[in-house]
Amino acid sequence: MKQELIKLAEKHGTPLFIIDHDKIRANYRTFKKHLPNVQAYYAVKANSNQEIIKTLFAEGASFDVASYNEFMQIYNQLKSFDHKDKKFFVWDKIIFSNTIKDRDALAKIKKYKPLVTFDNTDEIKKIKQHCPTAGLVLRLKVPDTGSQVEMSSKFGAEPGDAASLIQEVFDAGLVVEGLSFHVGSQCGNFDNYTAALNITSDILNNARKKGFGLKIVDIGGGFPAKYDAQSPKFGNLAKIINSECKRLFPADVELIAEPGRFMVATAATLVSEIIGKARRDGKIFYHINDGVYHTFSGIVYDHWQPNFSAFKKGKTEVCAVVGPTCDSFDKISLSENLPADLQIGDMFYTVNIGAYSTASSTKFNGFDGAKILHINQ
Repeated sequence: MKQELIKLAEKHGTPLFIIDHDKIRANYRTFKKHLPNVQAYYAVKANSNQEIIKTLFAEGASFDVASYNEFMQIYNQLKSFDHKDKKFFVWDKIIFSNTIKDRDALAKIKKYKPLVTFDNTDEIKKIKQHCPTAGLVLRLKVPDTGSQVEMSSKFGAEPGDAASLIQEVFDAGLVVEGLSFHVGSQCGNFDNYTAALNITSDILNNARKKGFGLKIVDIGGGFPAKYDAQSPKFGNLAKIINSECKRLFPADVELIAEPGRFMVATAATLVSEIIGKARRDGKIFYHINDGVYHTFSGIVYDHWQPNFSAFKKGKTEVCAVVGPTCDSFDKISLSENLPADLQIGDMFYTVNIGAYSTASSTKFNGFDGAKILHINQ
């Protein structure tokens, strides 16, 4: 692996972000193997690279989008495969799962008769006015304790308000198609899923008793990516989800999910280069040509823990690794155990950096982000 990374970096330059499509396919197939009755709607926000979209589309994935641009990115991909031999229904391939959508976005997607989420009264009114062709999915607030990134402080209707919101939608002449939740990203507390599924089941069954034909249950994301040996085991979680869904929901309920991190986190490696070296207050600082404003943005936005490995061996000590910008905030890690005798021009590699990395890269200070290289397409 190391020699191949060196060759690629020498050929293409650094920083180099290498996406392995064989790994993406393997992750998707693992998901389907363990959750065969759940349709995966890949969360585009995790990494919106178009080549990733193409690979997952070819595997049979659907897509969770959060903006008009993401919607059209997927819709245009859909059109390129949509021909007389195979027609796709938009709902089967796209869910607009951002519960708050601006009016312009709603107006633009009205003609596509989209599937969209909501979690409050004002959103119902907005959808009624600007996109009355939509099918609605009510996002519920559920426990997210123990997840790497919590969601419930910003999204989700209180379960106690669900019945009145469902009634309000139907009173407005719209239709609630189902329910959704999200237990938080990289969920390490599987009890969150158990609680969320039970909450959702109670609301769905009560709605059906009132004559509302809810038929979709979206179990969101949060499925743990295998960052290391300590990561929660997805197979164990899948057993819980399968058992609970079989117990709680009628056979005609369509189960969908929104995996993002799970699909792409382990599918990318970054090669970065040392562009400066200094000893500050007794500690070696390695300055590299990537940072928190670029591929390492997940440290800021995703609570991601960085990792660095050197291609060269040597006596190690605790070092700092910092980014190239003039902002002192651009510190990637202040405690990496690395060889102390590395020089300018030497390189590091960072694994499991596929999710929430290049997706939120900027051009701060005029620095370009990493070059993206696709392998095993």
